[in-house]
Amino acid sequence: MNFSITVLTTIDGDNQEKKPMHGSAVTVLGAASSIGIRPYDDGTQRRLDLAPNALREQGLVARLHARDLGDVSAPPYTDFARPAGRPRNEAAVAAYSRTLAQRVAAALTDDAFVVTLGGDCSIVLGCLLGVRQRHRRVGLAYIDAHADFATPDVSRTGSVASMCLALAAGRGDSILARLAGAEPLVRLDDLIVIGRRDDADGPIYGQDALRELGISDFNQSVIAQRGVTDVAAAAIAHLTRAGLEGFWIHVDADVLDPSVVPAVDSPEPGGLSAEQLTILVRSLVRHPSALGLELTIYDPQLDPDKSSAKRLSAILEQVFTTDIQH
Repeated sequence: MNFSITVLTTIDGDNQEKKPMHGSAVTVLGAASSIGIRPYDDGTQRRLDLAPNALREQGLVARLHARDLGDVSAPPYTDFARPAGRPRNEAAVAAYSRTLAQRVAAALTDDAFVVTLGGDCSIVLGCLLGVRQRHRRVGLAYIDAHADFATPDVSRTGSVASMCLALAAGRGDSILARLAGAEPLVRLDDLIVIGRRDDADGPIYGQDALRELGISDFNQSVIAQRGVTDVAAAAIAHLTRAGLEGFWIHVDADVLDPSVVPAVDSPEPGGLSAEQLTILVRSLVRHPSALGLELTIYDPQLDPDKSSAKRLSAILEQVFTTDIQH
């Protein structure tokens, strides 16, 4: 399969002096892929691959005072009809994940904090695979409205995005669960799920397995009870235990309430506010063990007035450069 990597302009000069909270320079990498998600209802391909450039058009790279490594573009979408018992575009996602991993690993060699702009949730596989090339054992903060813990036999859509956390943890009969060989990309004990509110959808996202396996799960109800600052502190304590060499942060735009960012694949009512997400992610990013984050599921095709792009860019800018008033 062929992949294209487009190198864009680097932000240099005085702008390089502003850094994220833990002291590393910010590097932006686009994961321009929508091969991990189901088609639109009319059968055409979703265009989450347009998200990296839509966010750049908001001046995001300059606002983060970041170096831009360009995009890793995905191969064509083929499985418009769901293959029986298999994830959609399984081989393509596996190949793309390996290519994305090389770019993430290369960015980490510069001791940069990597901000990966997706793209659908399946990019977590390539990002973790890249991190694992630099670190033996890492944690994962999975901030998402959905558990994404289905296996190919449970997923309603067959999208890798609906099962990517399970695959990262080595669950499911798929080559995507074995990208790192016999070991999973992340151990069950080393991940934490934050912000999901998918129980009303039934067990199609593998929520039952989260409970059965004892995975740390701070759903939206827990956040409402304990507060986002307390949840962030608990997440950091979990992700910085002895034996872990750092942690990666997954942020799905649908963790926000749809009134904040409606341009997502599967909006769920009752999500985080922009301020809550900013406080949560900023707390994680500023920790010295944080290695990078990915932003997923924003769909420019569902955002004709670019209001969602503007809000997401503002949140990221606040995460890295602005003090939040509690």
